[in-house]
Amino acid sequence: MLAFMLAVASSWSIYELNAVGSSVQKILDENYQSIYAAKEMKEALERQDSGILLLLLGKWQQGRAILASADSIFEAKVQFAEANITIPGEQQHLHTIRHRYSAFKKLWERPIVDTEREGNLDWYSRDVHRAFLSLKESINALIALNDKMMYQTASNLENRTHRAIMPDIVAVIAALVFSFIFAYLIHYYIVSPIIEITHRINKFKDKRTPYDVEIETKDEILHLSEAIQHLCATLEIKDAEK
Repeated sequence: MLAFMLAVASSWSIYELNAVGSSVQKILDENYQSIYAAKEMKEALERQDSGILLLLLGKWQQGRAILASADSIFEAKVQFAEANITIPGEQQHLHTIRHRYSAFKKLWERPIVDTEREGNLDWYSRDVHRAFLSLKESINALIALNDKMMYQTASNLENRTHRAIMPDIVAVIAALVFSFIFAYLIHYYIVSPIIEITHRINKFKDKRTPYDVEIETKDEILHLSEAIQHLCATLEIKDAEK
């Protein structure tokens, strides 16, 4: 029974831990991929900001090359994140990022070099940088959302791990209690009667004290005691005849 209890508890714990490990790994991978995509968006956004500053300095070719490359990366990472939506609220954050990026992109899509915007730091500070910070804030919010989910996943992992090992703990406690009870019963119904039988046999042998051990159980111990009692009675008769 003890082996069966421990085997069932161990099997259940192994199953639960495997299930927890698989599900948690999947969730962490998905959250990490979303965080990584968001960080790539931030890097692409910062490169676009550098490209705009180059355009303000009149460097059209360098600025446009950086903007085109960063725009391509940003779009790819947004699409990746949209295909990897796994938690509540993530889609809303991506929708906000899309909307704010569209507004930001309109600012640098129109010509800057050889226009009144070239070298216009007031325009950059008032419109471009403000749109840049607003978009960056939305990306940071997406990262924070996934960071929070990863923390919650780690907390849930701890709780589920405790639940997974609980059957083992219960089985071990039950096994210990059962062992103590079993040991007590063995001592009470087997060991103690045998000790008492041995003691009374020695008294009969040394002092011919009558053998009168009472056995509570109706088992082999009782049969042994009755056989010894019969033997002792026979010996007493023989001694009396002598």
